[in-house]
Amino acid sequence: MLYMIVEDFRGGDPVPVYRRFRDRGRLAPDGLRYVASWVTDDLRRCFQVMECDDERLLREWMASWEDIVDFEVFPVVPSANAAAAVAPRL
Repeated sequence: MLYMIVEDFRGGDPVPVYRRFRDRGRLAPDGLRYVASWVTDDLRRCFQVMECDDERLLREWMASWEDIVDFEVFPVVPSANAAAAVAPRL
């Protein structure tokens, strides 16, 4: 399953997030795969795609960051899959 993670850096401050990432890495448990990410140009928010078969792994990863990041999680599918699911109703 793919998840779009919206991360709001607490207080709009990216420094604690990037410092922890530099010092400790992504902190993702085995089985949770980083796909890609984008950061807003004001460095206050990150949009990250992660993949795993067990949502508990995603929750475990977020627990390592929740003191400095507020999360929103959206299960997502690739656009091609969405188009195929809608095609019979067109």
